[in-house]
Amino acid sequence: MKKLNFIFVALLGMGLNYSHAQTQKGSVLIKNATVLTVTKGNLENTDVLVQDGIIKQVGKNLAAPSGVQTIDASGKYLMPGIIDAHSHVALDVVNEASSPITAEVRMKDVVNPFEIGIYRALAGGVTISHAMHGSANVIGGQNATLKHRWGAKDPSEIIMEDAPRTIKFALGENPTRVHGRGNGIQPRTRMGVEAVLRNGFSEALQYKKNWETYNAAKTQKGNTLTPPAYNERLQTLADILDGKIIIHCHSYRADEIYMLINVARDFGITKLVLQHTNEGFKVAPEIAKYTMGASVFADWWAYKMEVYYSTAFNAAILQRNGAITSINSDSAELIRHLYHEAAKTQRYGGLTDEEALAMITINPARQLGIDDKVGSIEVGKQADLVIFEGHPLSSYTVPQMTFVDGVKYFDIKADPDDQRQVVSATEMVEPIFLRTEEDHRCLQDVDAYFEAFQGAFLEEKH
Repeated sequence: MKKLNFIFVALLGMGLNYSHAQTQKGSVLIKNATVLTVTKGNLENTDVLVQDGIIKQVGKNLAAPSGVQTIDASGKYLMPGIIDAHSHVALDVVNEASSPITAEVRMKDVVNPFEIGIYRALAGGVTISHAMHGSANVIGGQNATLKHRWGAKDPSEIIMEDAPRTIKFALGENPTRVHGRGNGIQPRTRMGVEAVLRNGFSEALQYKKNWETYNAAKTQKGNTLTPPAYNERLQTLADILDGKIIIHCHSYRADEIYMLINVARDFGITKLVLQHTNEGFKVAPEIAKYTMGASVFADWWAYKMEVYYSTAFNAAILQRNGAITSINSDSAELIRHLYHEAAKTQRYGGLTDEEALAMITINPARQLGIDDKVGSIEVGKQADLVIFEGHPLSSYTVPQMTFVDGVKYFDIKADPDDQRQVVSATEMVEPIFLRTEEDHRCLQDVDAYFEAFQGAFLEEKH
């Protein structure tokens, strides 16, 4: 059986299309575009020269060096690659729900560079996503910032290695349901969530102190101290306390958001980003003062009780109060439409084009600690770029080409017509007639599934 599985995997590998599997840095000259730099205004009829994955020049009448492809973007718009600060793309099972604290697990160890969701994200202009642990744990696993080099032969090649470390926290119903009601352990209440945080950080402080004592004594003559037992979980919490890891926390209610802010202040933690943050508008000044901002939905709420109350003006209110604000997807579908989601901030809040575009480019870059590298079109930054046929905030626009490090990974005209119809091995695909929960309950095994499918097909034919 193992031999057969190996042969099957090998055959699959032979059939893979590596046309997008380039991981080298690309060079290209994009001419005559309306360049939306995000940070330095809009530039009409402007060229952008990319060499070895880096933006080298931005200006008019630039000439392509020998061997560098030229793309005429006359009448089109060029903007920085879109960044999704909350995603689970390229991941499968993301909740290590075995303990309220699982800081030792890492998303970067299990990413899938062949996940079709990466390509679909590229088709929506998204060049970077923040692949996050789930929200079952008060302190979950370490996230991964991904460059969408779809089809990379080595999974490590889609990791943005120069991005800071980040970690997932979660407040409220998810950890209390999974651990309190599910396993009968703390936290069972929202108070218990705070206790898990404080106890975890207090234990990490003691762990740090033990190592500091050992390191100070080990060079002294006659020292007999033995080193403390290494603990990956506590070391990760210690790294958070030392400012080496950015917290990204699943949060909805204003009272819990303020609780987390107070916990962070008590332990001297400043690198904190709030995710979802549906009631963030209630504590917007505090978010602006004490955190790295909030990454929010444009208009999702009321899908469970703790997120019943929100407003589509949330992002604009946070922005107007000085909080760094981004719009995220948390969805394999919505990730392709983040430019539409950003546009909603103009309908609900009247944000300018620059403010709206910042919410899917430079602002999430700031929250991920990569704004010196990506998020705007500036000389010296990495060439993650998207060409749109119309203004990116128009409801009618469609991305035309997407570049990561100057390499073109999506081209709406050159890519095969069925490219986006590839199905992930873990993706549920159902005939259109499977509409209700009752349909799903009836189809409990493979035989019943195909019998129902065949019947529906024959009915359609007649």
